[in-house]
Amino acid sequence: MPVPIPPLREENLPERKLSFWQLAGPGAIMIGLAIGAGELAVWPWVTAKFGTVMLWAAALGVFLQLWINIEIGRWAVVTGEHPYTSYARMSMTVIYAFLTLGFVGLFLPGWARMSGAALKALIFGPDGPGPEWFWTAVTFGFIALILFGPKQMYRAVERAIGIMVLVITIGLIYVAFSVGTWDAVKEMGRGLVNFGHIELDDEFTFARFFGAVVFAGIGGAGNLWYAFYLRDKNIGMGGRIPVLANPLRTHKTAEVQTGFRYHETPENASRFRRWMRFVIQDQVIFFWLGNTFTMFLFMFGALTVLRPAGIVPEEGQIVWDMSVILESSLGTPGRYIFLLIGMAALFSSQLGGVDGGARTWSYLLGSMFKFGKKRTQSQWYLIFAIMFMVAGTASTAFFEVTGVSALGFIFNAALLGGFAMAIYVPLTLYVNLTKLPKSARPKALNIVMMLIASTVYVSFTLYTIWGLIFG
Repeated sequence: MPVPIPPLREENLPERKLSFWQLAGPGAIMIGLAIGAGELAVWPWVTAKFGTVMLWAAALGVFLQLWINIEIGRWAVVTGEHPYTSYARMSMTVIYAFLTLGFVGLFLPGWARMSGAALKALIFGPDGPGPEWFWTAVTFGFIALILFGPKQMYRAVERAIGIMVLVITIGLIYVAFSVGTWDAVKEMGRGLVNFGHIELDDEFTFARFFGAVVFAGIGGAGNLWYAFYLRDKNIGMGGRIPVLANPLRTHKTAEVQTGFRYHETPENASRFRRWMRFVIQDQVIFFWLGNTFTMFLFMFGALTVLRPAGIVPEEGQIVWDMSVILESSLGTPGRYIFLLIGMAALFSSQLGGVDGGARTWSYLLGSMFKFGKKRTQSQWYLIFAIMFMVAGTASTAFFEVTGVSALGFIFNAALLGGFAMAIYVPLTLYVNLTKLPKSARPKALNIVMMLIASTVYVSFTLYTIWGLIFG
């Protein structure tokens, strides 16, 4: 049974004392989440198949998510709680919808399956020993060691993903300078301004195009995880909320707490602006510019390596196919460099997915349901993280036997993510406009961009559902 959600408590906003680089981290995790989704799994495949004619859609997807993340960050800075709680105060129906989408997503472990395949290819090649589910289980084993080694899961995720993003970026720049051409750069530019052009076929349907736009960036519930990372980094009012601790390393496991709302004073308003400046810089530098840069580099690689050879990779084999072609021009090191890039990209998304999913379910159950309060959020986190890894491995084994592709997982998960965004994007704008202190509410530009984003995701969702039912 759900329990009543207490109102926000009145408290002063903590003062920001650290510089941007001392606070940096949440945005870097967001890049890691995004890289293995649209950046590697979807858009390079689209580029190999159609060229750069739809590059504009990839850029648009990331740009819209920039504004969504800023508004999610706004709520987290002011209240210290997750936007889920604000949705629950309006209607628990919304929470049930998120739980349903999240439950279905449990059984679509596309990144985990591709990450396992990349690890096998890196060591033995794609035809190496062992089924896909075994290698998926191996990658989940590495994730368990990362999450449950240190005392705080956030620090482990931030450091691990930060290292992988660095490896990916340096490797992609090396590949781009090694095989790129100015003609390819010009073609990328033409695709960027080719606004509105869409190419579809029997394999790449409108539903898959929608999924590709959603996963240009993070997409789905992944954008909402930004609030968790801001809290654990003690950003804004998150400094008043206990950090999620590893229950295997410490007994100081905090309960889920309701957030705060600052007193409307000039001092608090000034402190809010300083915190919000960090959120905007964090998202512009790391998520928008960094994410777009790495996505374009992956697409550039597909354009210069796969497309000239007339190769559209088998679903889930894009990492191996590109590495084999790179070997012909860069030698054996070229093959291993790209396999390492692909492994890091997919594993970072897999790690973030397990962490973010476990945070979501533990937060929702621990704060909104009576039975959930029998355990701490940290204890629920452990349970759900293990469950996600077991379910991901079992699903990979099942779909491997039945012949469903890893990329099919990705597109279906993206479609579900688009449905989730159609719900939470307009809701986030609503709560920020009506529930926050006046000095913290979004200004005209943010409102306009959130309205555009809401229109895009709601209309695409309705159109997609119509096509699936009547198409």
